[in-house]
Amino acid sequence: MAETAVARETTPWAAQNHQYMMAAISQMMAHLQPEASSMPVLPSLTPPAAIEQLCQLFGLSDFERSLILLCAGIELQNGVATQLSTLAGDSQRTSPTFSLALAHFPQGHWSALTPESPLRRWYLLELGGAPTLTHCPLRINERILHFLLGDRQLDQQLLKLVKVLPHQSSLSLPASQQHLVEEIVTLVRQNQGAPLIQLCGYDGASKREIATAIGVELGSELLNLAAEVLPTEFTQLHLIQTLWEREAILRQGVLLLDCDGIPETTEGSSASPQQISAINFLMETCQQPMIVLSRDRRPLRQRPVFSFEVSQPTTTEQRQLWLQRLGTALEPENGTLIPQVDKLVSHFSLSPLAIQTVCAQALSGRTTEERSARSLAERLWKACLSHARPHLEELAQPIRTQVHWEDLVLPEKEKQILRTIAAQVRQRAKVYEQWGFASKGQRGLGISALFAGASGTGKTLAAEVLANELHLDLYRIDLSSVVSKYIGETEKNLRRIFDAAELGGSILLFDEADALFGKRSEVKDSHDRYANMEVAYLLQRMEAYRGLAILTTNLKSSLDQAFLRRLRFVVQFAFPDATQRAEIWLRVFPKDTPTENLSYPKLARLNVPGGNIRNIALNAAFLAADANSSVQMHHILQAAQSEYIKLERPLTEAEVKGWI
Repeated sequence: MAETAVARETTPWAAQNHQYMMAAISQMMAHLQPEASSMPVLPSLTPPAAIEQLCQLFGLSDFERSLILLCAGIELQNGVATQLSTLAGDSQRTSPTFSLALAHFPQGHWSALTPESPLRRWYLLELGGAPTLTHCPLRINERILHFLLGDRQLDQQLLKLVKVLPHQSSLSLPASQQHLVEEIVTLVRQNQGAPLIQLCGYDGASKREIATAIGVELGSELLNLAAEVLPTEFTQLHLIQTLWEREAILRQGVLLLDCDGIPETTEGSSASPQQISAINFLMETCQQPMIVLSRDRRPLRQRPVFSFEVSQPTTTEQRQLWLQRLGTALEPENGTLIPQVDKLVSHFSLSPLAIQTVCAQALSGRTTEERSARSLAERLWKACLSHARPHLEELAQPIRTQVHWEDLVLPEKEKQILRTIAAQVRQRAKVYEQWGFASKGQRGLGISALFAGASGTGKTLAAEVLANELHLDLYRIDLSSVVSKYIGETEKNLRRIFDAAELGGSILLFDEADALFGKRSEVKDSHDRYANMEVAYLLQRMEAYRGLAILTTNLKSSLDQAFLRRLRFVVQFAFPDATQRAEIWLRVFPKDTPTENLSYPKLARLNVPGGNIRNIALNAAFLAADANSSVQMHHILQAAQSEYIKLERPLTEAEVKGWI
């Protein structure tokens, strides 16, 4: 795009532009002085002087140009105010008026002062108070005056709302994202007017980098406005929109509306109707090129929108980015990092900016002792986990754990299935990428499991063991907060969870899954149809998810068989028998807990699963600690009585016979 008059005053152009402006004002004033013998000659200037650019950008007539110069002259030349008071015959009237301009400037026209004229629509001039319109004092807008003098500062009312993004990209985009940039740039150049581009997807950093790259290709600055700060009162919103668009015209830039923090609708969200209306109003009425960043597509009724889904770089591109950023750390003596890079690519799906940040974090501040490949691999892994956590912690409950295989009491058959799950998560990079299974399609590559069994039988504990074994974060999803009564909102909630989890390969634990995924009913009405669509969407995302998704249920029989067939693993957690309960009691107390004369065979007669055993053991420990004693059978008896009351079950004589 053409270069605009925004240079600093220290440049040669700025000095020449100032001279041109003074000459133009003098030339304009000659029309107000009949005795003037000659007109000042305007010098040639490349690029054109700011006043000429302003006239071209806003389509100003010669008469409107004279009005701009007249009002600017009041600010820049002392003699202009004196001349105006002389013409008016009143020493107190030093401001230009429309009636004065019509009387002295050739080609004067009334339309120059209508509300839709460029002078008033774009707030190039401001009208003061007067009994009649033609006698209103005219004043040049401060931002326009700065523009005429070559300054590029934002309008004062936009300073706290709009951020001008750097006119260069901080990263070189991978090929897949660069191809998207080129596609959008071509579309913008082929579509005259003000195209509206919508970049959708979860990763806001990638969308901003792509938007910046689009601006670079177009030679345009991006004027970023966050939707959260938009005024909702219409008059103020219209003013901000006008000033925002005016700034885009002055800079020949592109508007960037960041809606990542605002949902598309108010249904099931905290967004106010006024916020949604303000965003929709801007998108519908904006007359300058605009890029909108949004997690999901925002449908419009009156304007066509070009929407693009922004995906993460491919696994091959991510691997190349990791290798480039790690640089010399991948020298021969650290060759063991290459498999670690493959492991990172397998478990984490990060943007170029995130990879750059993680590598900088892992490589900085290392001591000589920490420069081993193993140490760097651990730092990279921890940095990736730390980067991914904030995205998912807004949507799910993190479960921090340090439990191990020995803490899990299960039959060997079920334990072997769990070890198989862990092995598949560990080796997914080799099988999917190196051995080529991913090239056959993404469907079915997700590792999904169903943990079925009564409450307290170890389903959540097993998920914790897997997370600790694989060094991955575990998140519990409360389905009551995911399922929405509004049609389509449940799928959006699930999408946000899976999109956030993709960044860090987290283990997702959908607790009490039968609440949403019970036997699908026959379609009798629209609610049945949409409920089935929610189940279908979950299955689709689980099959494509890069990490491990676990569903838990107390009633396996309540799940549809068609649903079960699409899960890779099903683990049945049976109620523990007496031998298994004795094993649980043997392991339930930490090694630092003092115990005395505990009979584990007798404790095993308590007919409760592991979850209740842990509750009883913990409560017994508190009772013993309060008595300044070690944990003994009578403490466990008292705790068991409280637990059975909670369960609304009688504690039988057979269960506690011979305890005390």
